[in-house]
Amino acid sequence: MSTVYVPEGSFGVLDHGEIPAHTADWSNGLVAVMTTGALIATGIHTGPVRVQAISTAALPPSPDEEDPSWEEIIEVTVQAPHAELRVESLHDGVIGDLPLLSTQGPGPYRLRVHVRGREVARDKVCHEPTEDYLLLVWPAGTATGTVILRSSEEIQEALQTRVSPPLPADDTLSAGERRDRIERDRLLRGGADPAPPPSA
Repeated sequence: MSTVYVPEGSFGVLDHGEIPAHTADWSNGLVAVMTTGALIATGIHTGPVRVQAISTAALPPSPDEEDPSWEEIIEVTVQAPHAELRVESLHDGVIGDLPLLSTQGPGPYRLRVHVRGREVARDKVCHEPTEDYLLLVWPAGTATGTVILRSSEEIQEALQTRVSPPLPADDTLSAGERRDRIERDRLLRGGADPAPPPSA
């Protein structure tokens, strides 16, 4: 388990650090799959979350056999053409004490995201972790598409709305500008307004 700093409501499972923001699809309200990697929407606006990431060679046990305290579970397919799929803070970069997730080489991987606590401090700036994430990754094989294994009110609302207009591609953006545009895009897709930063 590691602590990941979240700036403005998301962190990444990125391949070679790439963030193809114009391809992000936030329509399930939790995991935005891109042409490479994915972004994960947190409940908090800014602050730390706890993340555990595990790579397996085969399909892991179903969620019914896992900890029932997980409130939301979504499974998607992510692409890792560079075979460098890692958990990243969009502020600090790669989380070095979490493992490489694309251990079977380049190609598609299934990503199962387990979450609890996204409603504890919704849209707030936090100094201590209030959310937990478990990420399981394994070779996708022929599996595709999104599977909602455990839902929530936010996920259901996102699925009903399914508003996901893409950002226009702009290869001239810096990494920081791309990250800012990803967050603005998330808010347009139904995320709440950012919480104000703590006063000095």
